[in-house]
Amino acid sequence: MKLPFIIIVDDDVQVLRSIQRDVKSKYHEEYRVSIADSGNEALDLIRELSQKNETVALIISDQRMPEMEGIEFLEMAKEMFPEAKLVLLTAYSDIEAAIRAINDIKLDFYLLKPWNPPEEKLYPVIDDLLDEWSANSKLPYDGIRLFGTRWSAKCYEVKEFLSRNLIPYQWTDIDTDEEMKELALSHAGEIGNFPVVLFPDGSKLLKPSHNEIAEKVGLQTQAKLEFYDLIIVGAGPSGLAAAVYGASEGLKTLIIEHNAPGGQAGTSSQIENYLGFPAGISGADLARRAVTQVRRFGAEILTQEVVSLKVEQPYKTLTLANGKEVSSYAVVFTAGVSVRMLEKEGVGKFTGAGVYYGAAMTEAALYKEQDICVLGGANSAGQGALFFSRYAKTVTMIVRAGSLGKAMSSYLIERIEATPNIKVLTGTEVNCIIGEDKLEKISIHDIAEGKDRELDTCAVFIFIGAAPRTEILKDIIETDEKGFILTGLDLPKENNKVKGWTPERDPFLLETNVPGIFAAGDIRAGSGKRVAAAVGEGSATISMVHRYLETV
Repeated sequence: MKLPFIIIVDDDVQVLRSIQRDVKSKYHEEYRVSIADSGNEALDLIRELSQKNETVALIISDQRMPEMEGIEFLEMAKEMFPEAKLVLLTAYSDIEAAIRAINDIKLDFYLLKPWNPPEEKLYPVIDDLLDEWSANSKLPYDGIRLFGTRWSAKCYEVKEFLSRNLIPYQWTDIDTDEEMKELALSHAGEIGNFPVVLFPDGSKLLKPSHNEIAEKVGLQTQAKLEFYDLIIVGAGPSGLAAAVYGASEGLKTLIIEHNAPGGQAGTSSQIENYLGFPAGISGADLARRAVTQVRRFGAEILTQEVVSLKVEQPYKTLTLANGKEVSSYAVVFTAGVSVRMLEKEGVGKFTGAGVYYGAAMTEAALYKEQDICVLGGANSAGQGALFFSRYAKTVTMIVRAGSLGKAMSSYLIERIEATPNIKVLTGTEVNCIIGEDKLEKISIHDIAEGKDRELDTCAVFIFIGAAPRTEILKDIIETDEKGFILTGLDLPKENNKVKGWTPERDPFLLETNVPGIFAAGDIRAGSGKRVAAAVGEGSATISMVHRYLETV
């Protein structure tokens, strides 16, 4: 926590330096001391400190100053720092004005000049005031502050990025806080520039990209080397497992993630069937532990997006969104899947404004004691429904299948059935999303009865499957009809040989049709679509990478 300020104001430079010396000599270890030689200069300083989210504990001001009297200055300063203690420096002739100020502006103390010796006439007064301030003040949050509106897709996106990268921040909804709205607008200039991200050093970002935030908060956005033994694309469970085993076995390893470590699993509110965690573990906590393990073994985690792949055997070169290139002998694609979009009227309009994909845990508290819906019938939807049931008044699950048992584990079904505020509508699908500036209700269709009806709700959380992140691999890597990467025995063959395959050996189990390029986890066709399966595949690729590197 940054030290709070003591502000001293006096137009007499000699007096100003004298009291600064006395105050600083006693309190410099616990407070920062700043001075100004006029009320206007001091107000500018205090205004700047307020905008930077600094703390002012004590303001000491002379009464007789030519531009502005001390009482007038202190009254204005108190508007910006209402909890600060106020002391007026006075001569005998100003005592009456000082006494009035005790009632008018809640002056805490007036101090007669001179105050020598300070051990008797200055320090006891300041000690008492600072002790009282320390006991009663609420120190402001000393970190990143995010200003925006709750019904903004961009604001939601920034919140999710910060949260999933475990970066603490304080969120302020400008629609519900007029005082902070004025401050935020002074930085943004106009509503169209939100969200505004303010940093402890006083700098700011307007409508920032993930890469801009990553660079500012200290995430690694530039690779340290130009060439690695192994590059892993995607930091989901399989990518993180591959990085742990690769780096721990001596490979120069780089893992590239465009969003945040954890992948789809990282958004899970609770993973209860992962070996070794009988009480369950959240996806975010699992990702945090894995990232710590990856870094412990010396692998780099790069926050960037891969935009293209070039193969000139034995070298594989990845071009990043920042224009840089990194190369390696071996690449493991573990980029996982992206959420499948719901193609219904109104969904795009209200994404981030009542419509969310995945658990969206940053939004859960906003819907306390309200009615929400969860769309989907697989494990992720069930985990999401149970998570939101802790906050929402009711959670209505909308499931297209005739029962939960078709795609959901039995332990989750049992827990959902035992949760009184979760209602399950099977054989039901969404027609459209309805609302003006935000989601207000949804139209749903009962498949068996062929009837439509509207359901009042303020949020819909969508879990309807996923699509593989394989866009950049088109025309290079073989995929199935849905875009999932084919590996090993699943690769198509011509005359008993994999198309385009040149080595004398057959592809390894998790190797693609391009020698030295592997795939693991949800991005791979035929994968287990479970966290444990992804971790196992990621780990298993490293033995195959070693075998491949022996041939290079």
